[in-house]
Amino acid sequence: MDYNKEQVEALRRDYRQHQLQESELLAHPVAQFKHWFEAALAAQMPEPNAMTLATCNAAGRPSARIVLLKGYDEEGFVFYSNYESQKARDLEENPQAALVFCWLGLERQVRINGRVEKLSAAASERYFHSRPKGSQIGAWASPQSTIIPDRSVLEDKVKALRTEYEGQEQLPLPPYWGGYVLRPDELEFWQGRSSRLHDRLRYRREGEVWRVDRLAP
Repeated sequence: MDYNKEQVEALRRDYRQHQLQESELLAHPVAQFKHWFEAALAAQMPEPNAMTLATCNAAGRPSARIVLLKGYDEEGFVFYSNYESQKARDLEENPQAALVFCWLGLERQVRINGRVEKLSAAASERYFHSRPKGSQIGAWASPQSTIIPDRSVLEDKVKALRTEYEGQEQLPLPPYWGGYVLRPDELEFWQGRSSRLHDRLRYRREGEVWRVDRLAP
């Protein structure tokens, strides 16, 4: 091995900034998420809307990647993607997924599980046209998750699209691109505590009610 095993093993940090008690929780988990998300914004966490999206295909093979949250409310958490990507193929086979937000500067983590559904074409188009033109071109240019011989394939496609849509700020919505919403049935709020005795409070949907349990760290 070409790394210092002892050095890696010694990496640790004692978390002491905050605590999380049941009495502090808001009644609805999305309200609690909003409270923490706004705290991450106020603390100027880098990319506070970055989240790990974990999916699993029909064969049980997991896959995870970072995507960006683009909206949330009591109905769910929204993100966008190419519908021909690896994540899209997984979600077509198995629509259950998990999200993880990690705000290390606040020693906090949020885990969210639920079922994923596609957004309407109209909602996807509204968001697509709110993106910078370069991002719209990128969505058309990239056959996401497929093998390409080299970067010039992308660059040539971008060049052609810039010429085709010169003078236009909006491109049409690609038929293979759009949004998803994860409708949560479980959310866990994790607050780092000293000596690894972290606070973990989990909301779990039971019918129309959210039950809260404390989990051992």
